[in-house]
Amino acid sequence: MTKSRAVIVGASHAGAQLAASLRQEKWDGEIILIGNESALPYQRPPLSKAYLAGKNTLEDLAIRSAEFYAKQDIQLQDATVDAIDRPAGQLALSNGESLRYDKLALCLGARARRLPAPGADLAGVFYLRTAADVELIREAAATARRAVIVGGGYIGLETAASLRALGLDVTVLEATERVLERVTAPEVSAFFDRIHREEGVVVRTGALVQALTGDAQVREVVLTSGENISADIVIIGIGVEPNVELAAAAGLVVDNGILIDSHARTSDPDIVAAGDCASQDIARYGRRIRLESVSSAGEQAKVAAAAMCDKPKEIAALPWFWSDQYDLKLQIAGLNTGYDEVILSGDPARDRDFTCFYLRDGELIAADCVNRPRDFMFSKRVITQRTPVLREELVGQSVR
Repeated sequence: MTKSRAVIVGASHAGAQLAASLRQEKWDGEIILIGNESALPYQRPPLSKAYLAGKNTLEDLAIRSAEFYAKQDIQLQDATVDAIDRPAGQLALSNGESLRYDKLALCLGARARRLPAPGADLAGVFYLRTAADVELIREAAATARRAVIVGGGYIGLETAASLRALGLDVTVLEATERVLERVTAPEVSAFFDRIHREEGVVVRTGALVQALTGDAQVREVVLTSGENISADIVIIGIGVEPNVELAAAAGLVVDNGILIDSHARTSDPDIVAAGDCASQDIARYGRRIRLESVSSAGEQAKVAAAAMCDKPKEIAALPWFWSDQYDLKLQIAGLNTGYDEVILSGDPARDRDFTCFYLRDGELIAADCVNRPRDFMFSKRVITQRTPVLREELVGQSVR
């Protein structure tokens, strides 16, 4: 009798966790984990931080060892999937082979958004998404003096900190009026702007890129203002786009990601999805969203594995995120969507630690905690349990 086969497409955080969780949920059939990088599944958040700064190796970043996959009888396959034939339960691989599945998991991740400007394909222009990307950046940085980073989000600022650690002169260009504008309150943006300037980074806001120029190698970034900024290397960090083409071509419902329900199931009951490619409704925040974080990828993967084993569970964990820059660890609990009030504990204009609490109708819905792990744990608990808190408690939270 042929064993049931679970195929996971995407050897990401979500893919690696899903494979492990299938065994924990007592899946006794085959498990095939397909990835298009030759390395073992690895942690991606350190890529723009410790890995770029040369503080660890790719082996250090492996999520699990080769021995783990062998012991759990999880087959790793280096391949690319070109198409899903849902009626036949078959995958078409780029090498011309086909692969049968009984249950399918899509952990396709996301790709770096490309800069739509002339010269973006010049040598010396990089995106940061994979270990291979970082290795190319490190190699170029070894002989570079001036780096320009396009994008003042988390990836851009983390990369700026890492390149400063490597001794480069760094300029950050942000198109909006403040760094981290899409994800934080003005007070938090001002804090990170101050820190980076103190660390020697030139931060330019309201800076729109018109073109990149050079012969074969990038030499300057031209702004719409007409200003030219010299550059030996340019790193583009303007967000990501979910990899949904494979799912869309197979007829799955896609809406800013592969749409999943609370059990991580797609519109096909035999196919689940998890990670940066997945879009879910979060009732607590009244919106559909893709949660680009390791913690959410892991939570979705565990729920997806349970669904594949016909043991449905619900995605319930509070979203949380983090960012490392210099000696700072930012930990974020919850989503600040729709906040109408912020309360600060500490002084972000002077200190290197503080917390920004986000409230909506008097209820704590999110918190940005810089070098304050106790505030982060407190916030996760209060937000999850929806515990009422007094504003005075939040102001004095760090000294309780």
